[in-house]
Amino acid sequence: MNTQPIDTARDADLRLSLAALHRAALRARELARQTGTAIVFSRRGVVETISPTAAAFTAAAVAQEAPARYTGKP
Repeated sequence: MNTQPIDTARDADLRLSLAALHRAALRARELARQTGTAIVFSRRGVVETISPTAAAFTAAAVAQEAPARYTGKP
């Protein structure tokens, strides 16, 4: 197993994957807050939920980023 930090990987997709996961988590929290839906996840093998009234949703409401710019054709 490679013990080097992921942000030092030669592959750009791998190197930037952690930031992408963080963005996806923020978007999931925001969507769950808007729809009043709990988020279900697994931490150390234990299934947990975050309710829409939890502090985690408050942080997601503040975070917002510009839409992605698409430069190529689909």
